[in-house]
Amino acid sequence: MKRVIEVSDPADPRLDDFRDLSTADRRPDRPGGRGLVIAEGVVVVQRLLASPYPVRALLGVRRRIETLAPDLADLDAPIYVASAEVMAEAVGFHLNRGVLAAADRAPAPDPASLMENARTVAVLEGVGDHENLGALFRNAAALGVDAVLLGPGCSDPLYRRSVRVSMGHVLAVPFAPLEPWPDGLKWLRDHGFRVLALTPRADAVSLADAARGGERVAVLLGSEGPGLTEEAIAAADAAVRVPMSRGVDSLNVATAGAVAFYALGERGSGGTAREG
Repeated sequence: MKRVIEVSDPADPRLDDFRDLSTADRRPDRPGGRGLVIAEGVVVVQRLLASPYPVRALLGVRRRIETLAPDLADLDAPIYVASAEVMAEAVGFHLNRGVLAAADRAPAPDPASLMENARTVAVLEGVGDHENLGALFRNAAALGVDAVLLGPGCSDPLYRRSVRVSMGHVLAVPFAPLEPWPDGLKWLRDHGFRVLALTPRADAVSLADAARGGERVAVLLGSEGPGLTEEAIAAADAAVRVPMSRGVDSLNVATAGAVAFYALGERGSGGTAREG
């Protein structure tokens, strides 16, 4: 490791990328603030190091930094080693995972470039909960979704909690805003995607009946409370639902997304299911 630096003062300005993570109006990962990407824990830091996001620095206890040593051999960024107590005071809370990395954001890709080779994409409207968003990205990575498009009202995928809940997969699944809304859904349809709006309403067709082999599909998922807007559903090719029993009327949005991604990945030779 090239640039290991011992830090004993929690007020050291070199730790400013990691400071005040528990303070909403000062945290460095706020989109309206410095907008840094913060990875937490060994596995998520490894995924950040393998991503296109330019790493600025690491901060960790010595044991975690040594665990990451093979991944850090060629890193040209400072690696700060501190005690758990110094880290806790600088960060604002005790960090059980023992290591953080900070990175700059990468430019958002053009949605058209993401769609060129995509077979299955997720389109989100109003998904404002960071944990649900992170879980959706983790499910998308696991179940063969090629990209995620963000409609209005979605939270920031690169917020620290979303990155953590996604286990770093938000750093690997490409995403971009879809604008304007809902006209962007017509743009998807014009580019060969069948847009399926996931909703629990009774007149929606079963997801199993809507999943056809050999076609490009965009799965449209709505907010945790009211779900998709009527405008979004009207702009889709079909309203589809996951059949449920015992009086349950809906699923958590990340769970519903996982069911849909799996069903679409099982479409046969045209599907996107992956092994591993």
